[in-house]
Amino acid sequence: MTGLSRVLPGTLRTRIFLILFGGLIAAYGLSFTVLYLERYMSAKAVMLGTLESDVATSIAILDRLPASERAEFVDPLSRGNYRFMLGKGLPGVASTSPRNAEIAARIEEAAGHRFPVTVEVIPGDSLHLQAHLTLSDGSPLTIDIVPRGVMPVADWLPYVFAAQMGLLVLCVLYAVRQATRPLESLAAAADSLDPNQPGPPLREEGPSEVAHAAAAFNAMRGRIAHYLEERVQILAAISHDLQTPITRMRLRADMADDTPERDKLVHDLAEIERLVQDGIAYARSAHGSGEKPSRIDLSSFIDSIAYDYQDTGKAVQVVGAVFGTVATRPHALRRILTNFVDNALKYAGSAEIAVVRAEGGGTIITVLDRGPGIPDDKLEAAMQPFFRLEGSRNRETGGTGLGLAIAQQLATSIGGAVRLYNRPGGGLVAEIALP
Repeated sequence: MTGLSRVLPGTLRTRIFLILFGGLIAAYGLSFTVLYLERYMSAKAVMLGTLESDVATSIAILDRLPASERAEFVDPLSRGNYRFMLGKGLPGVASTSPRNAEIAARIEEAAGHRFPVTVEVIPGDSLHLQAHLTLSDGSPLTIDIVPRGVMPVADWLPYVFAAQMGLLVLCVLYAVRQATRPLESLAAAADSLDPNQPGPPLREEGPSEVAHAAAAFNAMRGRIAHYLEERVQILAAISHDLQTPITRMRLRADMADDTPERDKLVHDLAEIERLVQDGIAYARSAHGSGEKPSRIDLSSFIDSIAYDYQDTGKAVQVVGAVFGTVATRPHALRRILTNFVDNALKYAGSAEIAVVRAEGGGTIITVLDRGPGIPDDKLEAAMQPFFRLEGSRNRETGGTGLGLAIAQQLATSIGGAVRLYNRPGGGLVAEIALP
């Protein structure tokens, strides 16, 4: 990661906003600086030009007037940034500033170089100059100069500036939104990607790059769904085709003499047949059973599952109060729960079924046991097809590794979600959350 990436915010939207807004502010500031300098130079040129032309005329008039009449014309000849004073003026210090030297040169040029001019700076908070010269009759004349800076800013200009800044922010936000919204849509579609649950494709509209990315994503999702479909079809076909030779082998084994080898062969064929049946069940669960949803009474439904196991002497019980109804596919839900219960009985010898209401209004059905549980780092992998937890489960109990995968497929088909987690005090909790 570069140093710039560490400084910039994490979100792309904020980064683009800061880059665009910073660039616009820099350009706006540069334009404002250029305008300010231009106004300053214009004001300076106007002042010096006025000073040169008006002062030349004023000095000529005062030089030709009798000394007794000059006081009457001093004020009329004065202007906004300078005025004439009869006398030596205020004491000051010699000026070495290039700007003051330029003002002195302009005044001396205006006087036609007939009257030597000396410019002094009058001490004070603001720039205050006085130009001293001597008229033809030897009378001192002082030109009191207060140079003006840039013309004052209008009262309404800050409001215009604020409005422009607001417009810049809105335009940048709109541009950032247009740039990041397709990425957000693509990320949301990628997060919700589920080849087993086909959803609406991304809208292939907008700029050409956005439309191309949406089309590529839709094509990718279609290919993934096709690959998964093909994989499940191969599994279903192989499992289905194996049933016939397995049946023939069982018939031949039944006709063979009763020997230990025959018993082992029958046991192996039973294992193979169970694996084939689980493979077919997994393939069917991936495609959905076509069962129509219906509303069921949870109390009766859960009790019927527990009674079926209790009738065969299995230690299955319902804990807590069960009430309410839920709209689901009953056969798929029963298959999921019996799968959970079978695993609990296989690895713990007993199972408990509980029903709770989720905060969002859904229903959570859990099957709990006191078995060895599953290591936390393998809980997610336990949901994958053909994954067997040999390290935590007894290998002699068998299993094809498809039970939980089938439960997850069926849960997806009915709009639910399966989750496994270890039970406090030992054991495993398998739950399905229904909407």
